[in-house]
Amino acid sequence: MIHSKTIAMDKHKTYSVIIPAYNEAVWLPDTLALLQKAMAPLSLPGEVIVVDNNSTDATPEIARAFGARVVFEHHNQISRARNTGGRSALGDYLIFLDADTGLGRRLLKTALSNLSAGRCGGGATIDFSGPVQPAVRMALGMWNRFSVSFGIAAGCFIYCLRQGFEATGGFSEKVYASEEFWFSRRLKKWGKGRGQVFEVIRHPPIVTSDRKLQRRTPAEWLLLLFIGAFPLAVRNRSLCSFWYRRPPEGTDRRHLRYGIHRRS
Repeated sequence: MIHSKTIAMDKHKTYSVIIPAYNEAVWLPDTLALLQKAMAPLSLPGEVIVVDNNSTDATPEIARAFGARVVFEHHNQISRARNTGGRSALGDYLIFLDADTGLGRRLLKTALSNLSAGRCGGGATIDFSGPVQPAVRMALGMWNRFSVSFGIAAGCFIYCLRQGFEATGGFSEKVYASEEFWFSRRLKKWGKGRGQVFEVIRHPPIVTSDRKLQRRTPAEWLLLLFIGAFPLAVRNRSLCSFWYRRPPEGTDRRHLRYGIHRRS
């Protein structure tokens, strides 16, 4: 485990992994266990920050049990939680990771190497931790090509220089979804002015859960299409409510370990 006493005593960190978490007691143990395994062999000092976004379950207790530093954000909004974590971070390199997403050693090393080599930040192609329908697999391939070609990071994994995070103002708090899209654009523009590249890592991919796909109702798919057609809709919390809902404990379980071990 990453012992919280060590975190408290050592103020110098090269990188910070920031995990926004709202009622993530089901997924967080796997995510933190995998993250510890990825961080253990690295010589660079790092820290893990879990941003408790007003959880009502055991999320903060689980985070502390794994030695993560827990900070609190009362307003239930992904962008605010990420910004709170970013402002609390001690590292010069920031990595934003979703609570249902497994970060392997190779990808962590690649992201840190990119930042030390002068990139301003980026993301990674994504894969799901379990089997998905062919149509979903096709859509995923299209997204990955778009992400690499246009330099847009998926929200489940974003890495950046702390300086870039601060200079761009972090994630937009005007929106309740798609904040990674606007952050990617601003960070890329900031980096370009400094001769720094925004790079989406092709291999290995980041492995995330498919829980949002599994929970979608037909009405929600129509709502997603509406949001895609009218981007300002992401400023309305009620229209983005399915990004914030959590099913009852025990109905939302998919282990990440198999997918990560193949790609670490």
